[in-house]
Amino acid sequence: MTTMTPEQAAWFAQTFDRLVGNVGLSVLGKAPVIRLALTCMLAEGHLLLEDAPGTGKTMLARSIAASVQGSHNRIQFTPDLLPSDVTGVTIYDQNTHKFDFHPGPIFASIVLADEINRASPKTQSALLEVMEEGRVTVDGVAHETGRPFMVLATQNPIEQAGTYRLPEAQLDRFLMKTSVGYPDHASTVEILSGSAVKDRSLALQPIITTKAVTDMADLATTVHTDTAVLEYVSRLSEETRNAHEVRVGVSVRGALALVRCAKVWAAAHGRNYVLPDDIKELAQPVWGHRFVLDPEAEFAGSRPDVILSRILADVAAPQERASA
Repeated sequence: MTTMTPEQAAWFAQTFDRLVGNVGLSVLGKAPVIRLALTCMLAEGHLLLEDAPGTGKTMLARSIAASVQGSHNRIQFTPDLLPSDVTGVTIYDQNTHKFDFHPGPIFASIVLADEINRASPKTQSALLEVMEEGRVTVDGVAHETGRPFMVLATQNPIEQAGTYRLPEAQLDRFLMKTSVGYPDHASTVEILSGSAVKDRSLALQPIITTKAVTDMADLATTVHTDTAVLEYVSRLSEETRNAHEVRVGVSVRGALALVRCAKVWAAAHGRNYVLPDDIKELAQPVWGHRFVLDPEAEFAGSRPDVILSRILADVAAPQERASA
């Protein structure tokens, strides 16, 4: 595979910054979260947002879709939601005497799965295949979602009544987990001054097409990753599994996820090679939700972010390369 050229890296970074700026017109004061969300999309993964209501999660999904000329659907997860309400159903057509597939709301470029932990495990399991393989199988027939495709799921960390804990297998399907958080004072004042505008994303102009998104995603895979960096990721993942507070550490899927994100992150900074610092910056959002802590350690107050910070401090990073 041909490595990304410096010129391609410069174009990638410029386009990425334009996307961040465009989304930032409606999601004010949240550039770091926007960069993570776009990195997730270009790494062809899915994002889990754990946040309080009213922090702009829906606006983020709509703004990303508007910036890439993509379609956007919102699914409100409730206890009575059925798997077919997500994936779609086949209905018998009396005129043609055939079963026709009616796609569900999961068929969109950006899908907001709102309060995903309020649906039953059976409904949540309907997402496993489509999040991993980008297709839905109904009555034995596979239906592709197309590219780009990103599930942006939310869960409320404070109202736990009537919720179901996401199983580890499903958490592992999310490339990243982060939170939007409340805007700073200046951004809040700006939002309040524009209170007459209910949806700022409607005013956004597209920056690129969905075809360009897939091209950028393919281009990001050509970013050079030195063997020393790959060995560094492997050592870090092994240490998460060896930590005494951790029952289940980072899987190979998790290690691959970090490398995929690091390639996009490097390109977004105008580089055609991955640095150890890219790994350090992305470790928390990519790996933090993949830990299963020992119950006694969790009861004693251990937290995945603290454990991961300790591992990053203990494992020596390789010397940075100057170029690919």
